[in-house]
Amino acid sequence: MNIAIFGSCVSRDTCEYIPNAKVVEYVARQSVTSLLKPRNRSEFDLESIESPFQRRMVEGDLQGNGSRTIQAHSSELDAVLVDLVDERRGFFLLDDGSTITNSVEVQTNGLTESAEIRNARHVPFGSDEHFRLWSKGFHRLSEDLEQTGLLKKTILLDIEWAQAIEGSRHPHQSWWSHISRRYRRAQRGLRKSIRGYTRDQSAYQAWMNFKNVESTQAELFAERAKRANSAYIRYRQRAGEMIPSRIQRESPELRIAKNHKWGPQPFHYRPKDYQSIAQSIVRTVERNSDA
Repeated sequence: MNIAIFGSCVSRDTCEYIPNAKVVEYVARQSVTSLLKPRNRSEFDLESIESPFQRRMVEGDLQGNGSRTIQAHSSELDAVLVDLVDERRGFFLLDDGSTITNSVEVQTNGLTESAEIRNARHVPFGSDEHFRLWSKGFHRLSEDLEQTGLLKKTILLDIEWAQAIEGSRHPHQSWWSHISRRYRRAQRGLRKSIRGYTRDQSAYQAWMNFKNVESTQAELFAERAKRANSAYIRYRQRAGEMIPSRIQRESPELRIAKNHKWGPQPFHYRPKDYQSIAQSIVRTVERNSDA
């Protein structure tokens, strides 16, 4: 199965569980807003990006070439996978109305120090302004795919972020669950306070230890995923209106993989989760090919 991706590791990692899958084109770190008004790559020094893949992704973002690179393979593709995870960091809006995706590569390789980005305004994911421009960009993507007959082969991976690490239960939102989490947090704070007090800390320091107990990794993941899933709702709905095929998974069905090759994150799932999504992709492709 020949596949093109406009999205993130959610799509790319899933492809590893599809029998005989070949990723022909992978467009990552590129917001669909980049399709609207491309910039000139020569304005930026990308030599600091050592990874050829990461440099190519940033170049593609500046050129807004996501649609074109996928369209170039239209005759050989069996499926186009789209997910929205790379939108999560927002984008920089420049004076001329063009955008640059706020990718990790842009942040970690000094590109934010360039005059173009330094004078730009960051538009955060989830804001009304971001959603408005993203909607225009996603409409452009769907139009481009339709022009080359690829829209009918396109599948939206509408996969929520996992709120629990594998081996743990999904956090419930009932009042009792909320009280239980606060109780466990208070217990950790009390233990930390007692340890500090027995080490000759002042009563004030011991109280601050109790009051300012740090969240666990599991709690941080759960809160991040909860916020992200809420912010994604209208994006998922709008994308689903433009793409005919969609595969959905809700957060309670998913878990964060402890030993994921890219490290634990709410969008890095267990093998069984990827296998389930992959099976749905195969069935969707077969159904679309018979239509």
